[in-house]
Formats: sequence, C-alpha cells, structure tokens
Amino acid sequence: MNVFFFHLMPYAYLDLDYDQKHASVMCTLPNAYYDPQLGHELYNRYLDELEYAEQVGFDGICVNEHHQTAYGMMPSPIVTASALSRRTSRAKIAILGTAFCLRDNPILQAEEHAMIDNITGGRLITGMVRGIGAEYYSTMANPAHSRERFQEAHDLVLRAWSEPGPFRFYGKHYKFDYVNIWPRPYQQPHPPVWLPSQGSIETIEYALEKRHTYLQTYTPWASVQKYLNMCHDMARERYGYELPDEQVGWALPCYVAETDEQARAEAKEHIENLFHKFINIPPHMLLPPGYVSTRAMRGFIESTAGQVGHKPTMEEMIDNGMFVCGSPQTVVQTFRERYAQAPFGNLLLLSQFATLPADLTRKCLTLLGEQVLPQVREIGAEGRRVSA
Repeated sequence: MNVFFFHLMPYAYLDLDYDQKHASVMCTLPNAYYDPQLGHELYNRYLDELEYAEQVGFDGICVNEHHQTAYGMMPSPIVTASALSRRTSRAKIAILGTAFCLRDNPILQAEEHAMIDNITGGRLITGMVRGIGAEYYSTMANPAHSRERFQEAHDLVLRAWSEPGPFRFYGKHYKFDYVNIWPRPYQQPHPPVWLPSQGSIETIEYALEKRHTYLQTYTPWASVQKYLNMCHDMARERYGYELPDEQVGWALPCYVAETDEQARAEAKEHIENLFHKFINIPPHMLLPPGYVSTRAMRGFIESTAGQVGHKPTMEEMIDNGMFVCGSPQTVVQTFRERYAQAPFGNLLLLSQFATLPADLTRKCLTLLGEQVLPQVREIGAEGRRVSA
C-alpha cells in the first residue's frame, strides 16, 4: 500500500466566530479576515510539513486547489507543487487536483504539469477534478456544463501529453488550431491520472473505463466500503478486468499520538473545527443547479444521509469511520480491518486539519513515519493483483 500525506493549507488563524455574521467560508467571507503576515507564516510552515512528510517516509505528498476560501489556501496547486519539486527528491507529488474544466485554456495547465513532471524526473501524479460546487460561484463557470467540459478537457490534455503535435482540436467547449505542448511530460505516455470523488457513479464509471485511479474522499466508512467494492465489481463485470489495488484509494483525516486517549484529547478541538467551521458550505453552493445528475444526486443523498447540516462530534466521526484517531497500534489495526472489508492500494492521510498546530502536526507525522507507515505499507502486499 502507498501512503500519502495530504494537505489543504487552511487559514489556521481564522476567527472562528465568523459564522455569527457570515454563512460560509466559501466565496462570501470577506478577505479582511486574512492577515498576509500570518499567511506568510502559514505557507512556509505548511511547505515545511509537506517536505518533512517525505523525510519521515511517506510515499507521496498531495496538494490541491480551492478558490476564495479559508478552507484551503491553494488557488494554484501548481505554485505549491513547484515549490516542492526542488525541495523533495523521492516522494511523488500529487496535485489533487487541477480543475482543468474551470479554465478556458486547459492547455496552459497541461504545460505546467508537464514542466513539474520534467523537473521532478517523473514524480508527478495529476489529479483531475471538476471542482466543488462553490468553485462555480467563484469562477462564474456554468455548473450545468461541468461534466461535459471536464471530459472534453480530460481528452484534450491527455492527447496533448501523449500525441505528437501539432494537431487541431475542435470540441464543443475548447477549440485550438495548434496543440503542440512544450515540454512534453517526462512520464510516457503521460503522468498517472487520479480522479477523486465522494461517490459520484459517473466519476467511478469514467475512472474505470479510462483505467485511472479512483479515490473515495471524506465520507463515512459505510460509503467508502460501498463505493470501493463497487469499483472492484464494476471493473470485473462491466469492463472485463480485475481491478488492481493501486487503482483505488481512500482519503481521510487521521491523527496519531502515543495513546488512544491522548490522540483524542489532542485532536478533538481541531477536527471539530474542520467539520464545524471550515467545511461550512450552504447547500446551494455545495450542489449548484446542474452540477450533478439525478442519479449522482441520489447517491450523494444516500451516502451523506444525516450528515448534511449536521455538525458531528469527534466521537461520531471516529465511530462512523470518517476520522481515524488513536495510538499507532489502533490506527494500524483500523486500516488492516478496513482493507479486509474493501481493498485499496492508496491511503491519503489529512494529518494537519483546520487549527491543528505545528507541534502536534509534526509529532503526528513523526509517529506515522516511524510506527504506522512500515506496517500499513505491507497491507495487501501478499497476493497483490497485477494490473490487467
């Protein structure tokens, strides 16, 4: 199993009383709440944490993209990945992801990803996402065109990476007389492509059809188990191949301390801040009209039953499997049990969340590297399937 450290780069100095005046951290929270001096400190602290994750043994480090929000201060994951590309030497750098379809020129992003792939000698993983619903307000993109723009941008970018140029591309949403990117990516025919989702059936189908890696993100374990097992069944029954573990993954918050009691005491305030204050999106911004199909909406309602609008306690999150927290022994055992219930080959741990301070983040990363990763990495190693 491959284990990655995922970072949102939240604005950890957020005034947590903001919700007395404002409905959400997305789009509408005045940027007067942001202090550039503190932002300078946080960006450099967070880059240090990502670099430290490589030092303690993580297989990869993950950055992502969000706009106009205190939830994650990475409007350009390219900038973050670029900063990491020369300060790391071994770990994969996963951009999870770039919302190619929110741009009018995905070729520019294709070129940027190819640059990072060249600088790192082939350590890039490209995550392709549509962006969460709030992104369609911050960019004024039409959510009703989201999926078809995503699929067209996907095809354009992969052709640009793998097909000799120049060639002409005239689609419904993107039109180019010359597609001829310089540089070409280091990895041939192109970097690995990962598709994260909270359980969109369309995303699962698309990932399996294209042989991309599917990631289930930030949902109760019952939903994770359902969708990961669905991936294995669908690959076999519809697409005619046995799904290798490496083609599926699970992303979730995780915190480790010396004992279960200490881990819970140290994490409680901060994990609840994440779900109560930082993930605070009004329904109309979470799922704008046209953003998801009726089928996907039904799946979302089923997978998040009782969660929308509910502010779970840490204890509830641990009980329903949204958050893994405890001693190294407890965490390893939890992941062993989860793998037995639904195999996955990539584990993405959000081990800095919301207001979790630097000292606790570093301690958690150290314990993960020394006592958890060596054991978790062996999960599924015996009898690992070979990709068809």
